[in-house]
Amino acid sequence: MTRPTIADIALRAGVSKGAVSFALNGRPGVSEETRARILRVADEMNWRPHSVARALGGARADTVGLVIARPARTLGVEPFFGQLLSGLQARLSADSIALQLLIVEDVGAEIEVYRRWASEQRVDGLVMVDLQTRDPRLAVVEELGLPAVVVGGPAKTGSLCSVWADDRAAMMSLVDYLAALGHTRIAHVAGKPEFRHTQRRARALRDAAGRLGLDQAVSLHTDFSDTEGARTTRTLLSSRQRPTAIIYDSDLMAVAGLGVAMEMRVAVPGELSIASFDDSVLTRLTHPAITALSRDTYAFGMRAASALLDVMADPSAPREIQTDTPSLTVRESTAPLGNGA
Repeated sequence: MTRPTIADIALRAGVSKGAVSFALNGRPGVSEETRARILRVADEMNWRPHSVARALGGARADTVGLVIARPARTLGVEPFFGQLLSGLQARLSADSIALQLLIVEDVGAEIEVYRRWASEQRVDGLVMVDLQTRDPRLAVVEELGLPAVVVGGPAKTGSLCSVWADDRAAMMSLVDYLAALGHTRIAHVAGKPEFRHTQRRARALRDAAGRLGLDQAVSLHTDFSDTEGARTTRTLLSSRQRPTAIIYDSDLMAVAGLGVAMEMRVAVPGELSIASFDDSVLTRLTHPAITALSRDTYAFGMRAASALLDVMADPSAPREIQTDTPSLTVRESTAPLGNGA
């Protein structure tokens, strides 16, 4: 269906295009009776202002943008992002602000979206995820002057606000727990190596290895998909010195890894302990249920949205907000080495 124009509204209402413009923009120049008739016709024709015209007029978009450069198929089954999006939208909806989500192939495409949104004033602010080392997005968003909140940190986000949890401390607590159970060969099925949160977790494992005297502490990188999680687990369990404990960067990969262990007849937790960095209903519905680092991701999303709204309202709002560190939730997938149920 063709988008109705001001000329279409003028024709149906029996007035000039100038009168329609005055009425739609709330300007004087038409009687209240004529204004009401024009607005009624515009509503009947489902007329909406064009984005470029809105930009020229300096109107708010009442929309916040989120662009994710990850495979859509992976995101579709990733509980973390589902909860994060729910939390973001719940807080934004309370202020009648929409969340516009776009999934792209890479960071270059993400930057192009930011430039287009800024030029057309499609969004009033941005939520950014998956912070990278020397992330090129930060300088671009600062240059565009868009209010933004970076989910992840800490620091090194320039002038942009960040909302983060201490991944390093959380990872240390999990490794300490596995070491206390007697595990000295620990593997980490990690996410993408360029992500800062992946790097912090891998570095925490390496640092713990020296402190705890671990025989093996290795991080293997994936794309966060269940397919890659399963493939990497199969490689680890086929090695001559296979790990006795595996930490996964997502609950989806942890469930896939548990399936591979069952397929290869490696008893969990008798021969292998499994733990996930993320917690969700997935980790609780498996058998055995999976030990995980838990946090309220929905509340995390709400906090990020609140921070962005604060920055949109007041550019001097706090720039770095630390949330609760994920805490260890012990379930049946971990046990003392050789003493599984």
